[in-house]
Amino acid sequence: MSTLEISKDERIKKEIRRLLKIFKALPMKRRAVLDGLIKRAAYMRITLEDMEIDLDENGFVEMFSQSEKLDPYERERPIARQYNAVNKNYQNVMKMLNDTLKAEPDEKPEGDDFQNFLQEREI
Repeated sequence: MSTLEISKDERIKKEIRRLLKIFKALPMKRRAVLDGLIKRAAYMRITLEDMEIDLDENGFVEMFSQSEKLDPYERERPIARQYNAVNKNYQNVMKMLNDTLKAEPDEKPEGDDFQNFLQEREI
């Protein structure tokens, strides 16, 4: 089954689940903060995949003419500009998410496990 045979919403949900698995080790408070970024990243990734299919089929440039009297010229397709903007934003969001993983301390917090569990659950 190709990616386009699955609805865009289903593909986004699948990407959200994939990203949540990566960040499941983070404390609940941290994951709640990242929730919006994860949803945006998933949406952008699926949108980029759709744009890539269009760009592969139709190219990055098109012939364009202001009127019938003027010769057409080659110009960048609007979707190509949108793709570049969304891709840049996606890379920034993914860097923020990745930096969150790097910021996690490697050592286990002091105190007993039950107390740590209760502290992580407090919002």
